[in-house]
Amino acid sequence: MKIAFLGAGLAAGVTALATMASAQTPVLKVLTYDSFATEWGPGPAVEKAFEAGCACDLQFVTAGDGAALLSRIQMEGAASEADVVLGLDTNLTAAASATGLFAPHGQTWANTLPVAFDDPNFVPFDWGWFAFVYDKTKLTTVPASFEDLAASDVKIVIQDPRSSTPGLGLLMWVKAAYGDKAAEIWKGLADNIVTVTPGWSEAYGLFLEGEADMVLSYTTSPAYHLIAESDDSKAAAAFTEGHYLQVEVAGKLAATDQPELADKFLAFIGSDAFQSVIPTTNWMYPATAAAVPDGFSTLIKPEKSLLLSAADAAAARDAALAEWQAALAK
Repeated sequence: MKIAFLGAGLAAGVTALATMASAQTPVLKVLTYDSFATEWGPGPAVEKAFEAGCACDLQFVTAGDGAALLSRIQMEGAASEADVVLGLDTNLTAAASATGLFAPHGQTWANTLPVAFDDPNFVPFDWGWFAFVYDKTKLTTVPASFEDLAASDVKIVIQDPRSSTPGLGLLMWVKAAYGDKAAEIWKGLADNIVTVTPGWSEAYGLFLEGEADMVLSYTTSPAYHLIAESDDSKAAAAFTEGHYLQVEVAGKLAATDQPELADKFLAFIGSDAFQSVIPTTNWMYPATAAAVPDGFSTLIKPEKSLLLSAADAAAARDAALAEWQAALAK
């Protein structure tokens, strides 16, 4: 009985020490989209590398797809448990800054984006071009523009612009390419759309299951199949109008109780330890000069890049969304 008592006391002591150690370990919570934090996404490698030098506990909190992140932050306000938000893009940064919930990042590391980027509240962590991806063994006549696509019987699956950054990016792509004629393009595309999903993962899954001929994704998506699966059957269609750029960003919330740790994480984003993970986990281009695998050399390189400024994207968003909704409602 005495031995048992000492054993119980020892166990209680170990538990108490573990609790004290846990309480003394600072926690950094990063709000991000679902696919970033999955076991096949960048999350696990980023967490391991950052924790190796921060003496902290990095925790990812997920909230669906990219555009859902802003909605959550707007809803939670200064009471949000997050310290950093990772996964917005330049179509949302103006609206995000307007909330007053983000603090200046103060970072000075240089990016190598194909466009000038300088935002006091956000740092880039990757970039890519939106594109429609198809299976070369199944689709032989490939549309070369939105007008070709609208005139065809090709079936596509896209994402909801209210919850998904690729979905919103598609609206901006059409708007940037066609301006006042965007509504006509959407009317033509309406009967091509099989379904609209909340996020990218659902849409891409439907495409892989054969539910559509093409899916809204990225020019880099075929690299995943080539490198991870040794499958060269997927390709991105090159559109003559050009392709819209997505620059994904991260920012520090002003109400964080871990400001120094948040700053350290934003600095870490610019390191090779973070950037080298991006090409083969998030399947995007790194925001710095980090190396990309050989398979990326097989990808299409759009001759023309389209991108609205953060302010112009914010100004165009409501009208573009209304055009999209009107076309799909008929």
